[in-house]
Amino acid sequence: MSELVINVKGLRKTFKKIKKLEGFLSSVRSLWNREVELIDGINGIDLQVKKGEIRGLIGPNGAGKSTTIKIMSGILHPSEGTVNVLGFTPWKDRERFVRNLGVLFGQKSQLWWDLPPIDTFSLNKEMYKIPDDEYKRRLDSFLDMLQIRDVIHQPVRTLSLGERMKCELVCALLHHPPLIFLDEPTIGLDIVSKETVRQFIKQMNRELGTTFIITTHDLADLENLCDQVTIINKGTIVFDESMDKLSTFFSNSKIIDVKFAQPIDPSLFSAYTVVSSAPLSVQIEVDLTAKDIKVWIYEILEQFPVVDINITNIPIEDVIRHIYES
Repeated sequence: MSELVINVKGLRKTFKKIKKLEGFLSSVRSLWNREVELIDGINGIDLQVKKGEIRGLIGPNGAGKSTTIKIMSGILHPSEGTVNVLGFTPWKDRERFVRNLGVLFGQKSQLWWDLPPIDTFSLNKEMYKIPDDEYKRRLDSFLDMLQIRDVIHQPVRTLSLGERMKCELVCALLHHPPLIFLDEPTIGLDIVSKETVRQFIKQMNRELGTTFIITTHDLADLENLCDQVTIINKGTIVFDESMDKLSTFFSNSKIIDVKFAQPIDPSLFSAYTVVSSAPLSVQIEVDLTAKDIKVWIYEILEQFPVVDINITNIPIEDVIRHIYES
């Protein structure tokens, strides 16, 4: 069995929220007698991540993703549960723990706004006590892979979003941590920059065995990077399987895409679950527990002037949306 990098059991985090009362007198009264409401940010999470995984951690806004990552990185203390990350309890031995951790949070930059990135890289070299020859070798490699050698001597405020994000990645990986948390690493990037960042992550995972935990709303990140995906909703884990399992989550449903030789009256599709339609085409979702796929196809061919027909799985974004909503 592969070594566990993260082992979380029974994790809970409860936040206190002061109830806001309406009216002036109620507001004055609350200065002395406040009503406190307890809110569960996360509620009984169990999570195991093996060494060398690229794990997607996703969920709707407010689901508990950020709270979970902040606890695993030692920023927050849990209300209940045990957390073992790289052999550490993150909030108890924080100084030694963070030397083995890399983080990239979209809302928190490691770069100094008015200084060039190379200055931040040099500062990280000293903080993490990286030997001179190792620092030069790693930096040269990263600059070439991310194609940012020409920008690291410019002030950060003059860089594009893509250039800044690539420099943030260098900061996160320069000390070769075995575990890295990436929060929305490709958000706002153009297609070329996204692909460069994804290839960089995959290469670091392949060559160094680095474990990545990635939070993202970009399904292409999941499909291109992640071996496993964990979905958190309302503070609990609702899905924790491989990407292949996620793709076949609705294995009893298929989408039949039909093209016609002539326009068809939409009312003729009333007996079907229509996903989308146009005068010369329609997408129908079919239930394979009700009828075999062959029966569905024969039925459609007999009723309509079909010129082309295609069968696909339920789109992964629809699967995830269904999991969120349920």
